[in-house]
Amino acid sequence: MSAIETVPEVENYKKLLNNIINQINQICKNINRDPSTIKIVGVSKYVDHTKLPYLLDAGIHVLAENRWQIAKPKLESERSHEVEWHFIGRLQTNKINFIVPRFSWIHSVDSVERLINISQSAERALCTVNCLLQVNISGELTKSGVSRGQVMDLAKLALTLPGINFRGLMTMAPHEDNSENTRTVFRGLKQLLDDIQYETGVKQIDQLSMGMSNDYQLAIEEGATIVRIGRKLCANF
Repeated sequence: MSAIETVPEVENYKKLLNNIINQINQICKNINRDPSTIKIVGVSKYVDHTKLPYLLDAGIHVLAENRWQIAKPKLESERSHEVEWHFIGRLQTNKINFIVPRFSWIHSVDSVERLINISQSAERALCTVNCLLQVNISGELTKSGVSRGQVMDLAKLALTLPGINFRGLMTMAPHEDNSENTRTVFRGLKQLLDDIQYETGVKQIDQLSMGMSNDYQLAIEEGATIVRIGRKLCANF
């Protein structure tokens, strides 16, 4: 592709990224928080692998995928090594051996079986993967994740398994018209993280992956350290 062809795409992604950064900076100023403590993860699942260079040239180097089949062409592309890859989708047993060696972070760990599968795969691949436990704070039947009552035991197990660097928790808030209901979900995840830190004494368990395009502002106010931004950052141009 020529430089002329890439400029509009790159400039569009730069504008989206700058908008997100400016909004986060303002939120952090309002609540007296350091914006450098927040990682912006671009959810690139709808972006074709041919557009990966546009995202990278715009400064978007942290990307998330939720399906191995969709992620594969991007991971095999020439500049894939420039990306910090996050996996945010439901883990299928027959895909774990493909995912573990290629993703730095897995957000969607939701069972003892998945933890053990990831650990075994990481040992075979001679790697370590950052893992987050997905928690179903709202209790919705349509949402994946462990219940509040299961989190502590799973967290303690995660700390013992080789190949796993247990870093924190993830949740998906329900789509609510009432923002205070969403805030309650985020606040509940932060409390769980505090409980795990207190119970285990491990301060490196400090990551909260919560908040997406429609609610990341609230999530940051309630302590999010990772926000997963799709349509507002990784749009299709």
